[in-house]
Amino acid sequence: MTAFILANARLFDGVSETIREPVDVLVADGLIREIGEGLAFQEAEHIDVGRRFLMPGLIDAHYHANTPSYDFYGTDRMPAALLGAHAARLLSGALDRGYTTLRDAGGGDIGLKLAIDEGLINGPRFFFPGRALTQTGGHGDMRRRNHVEPCGCAYSGIVTQAVDGPDEVRKAAREEFRKGATHIKIFVSGGVSTDLAPLDMPHFSDAEIAVAVEEAARRGSYVMAHCHTDDAARRCLRLGVRTIEHGSLIEAETAGMIAAAGAFVVPTLSAGELIAENADALGLPASAAEKVREVNRRSLEAVAHCAAAGVKLGLGCDLHGHEFVKTQGRELFLRGKIQPAIDVLRSATSINAEIVQAEGKLGVVAPEAFADLIVVDGDPLTDLSVFINSSETVALVMKGGRIVRSRL
Repeated sequence: MTAFILANARLFDGVSETIREPVDVLVADGLIREIGEGLAFQEAEHIDVGRRFLMPGLIDAHYHANTPSYDFYGTDRMPAALLGAHAARLLSGALDRGYTTLRDAGGGDIGLKLAIDEGLINGPRFFFPGRALTQTGGHGDMRRRNHVEPCGCAYSGIVTQAVDGPDEVRKAAREEFRKGATHIKIFVSGGVSTDLAPLDMPHFSDAEIAVAVEEAARRGSYVMAHCHTDDAARRCLRLGVRTIEHGSLIEAETAGMIAAAGAFVVPTLSAGELIAENADALGLPASAAEKVREVNRRSLEAVAHCAAAGVKLGLGCDLHGHEFVKTQGRELFLRGKIQPAIDVLRSATSINAEIVQAEGKLGVVAPEAFADLIVVDGDPLTDLSVFINSSETVALVMKGGRIVRSRL
């Protein structure tokens, strides 16, 4: 038996506003077994965390493990072994920063999950959709305008695949589930990082979206949808999409509808901020910088509308590339400008756990939950900027009862 007692902590359990201190947490065989004061267990290693902040491991609900840069066109042509090496570094880096669970938003596959599960990659728990589904010429179509398909084939890249018509959507969704996908990703609006489709262009027909939702429901799963506009968000609700990604232009009335439907929104504020500041360096079209500045301004309002309406807000970074993804913890800091810190922490833990369908097992510090824990220097409840450089401020990372790293 492998057991630890993390003692003398300030505990945020992932849900409650009450911070318990001093408190001990007993971990044995990968699970949290007991929470209390003065715990003793003969076989456990005792670790005094010195009244530091103990909380569930962070969950990023919009991560891309297979995009080592913003050159999506180049990524599609990268040798598979090289791409896998990049992904291994991106995944291990996230775990080192305190993210013990990731939900991939397109491109992550069974190979990466198996490599993590078999210990070949020291990475977080991994939920993945396989290749995301886009219509031909939609935001997820990563071909350049001047690219000609010699054989007239449909686009199929590393992160996304083009499907048209309900039958193609059905077959693609079934194929991704066959390969172990935990959810399905679709695009229902344009975006800011490509210029093939206007931001407000509706993607897919109602019938195509409904088929994706139907196939996910057969598997006890769900659909996550790239969705910027208010109209697209309403379509998602009407057609049964469970998680709305970005949601940058959601209005107050729609936010109320989302809350009533019990759907989730996963804002990605740090992605928009990064693109606005680095569009030229990233080699993105000039139109991307123009679009993103307007979207950024309104996305803050959208988060405020959702929070006021009681929408369950997840948290994700949507960043690409080794250097930029190091700042994924900035997402918590940016959200803290709009919401109370306790709500931001819930988004990054228990709410995200509900999104990945692991409520009660992930994102909480509770008996019989997985022992995915971090110990943080500083007080996130008063200063969420501690997560900006979390590789330095997170003093201990534990996944499944195994200490990944510690400087205690």
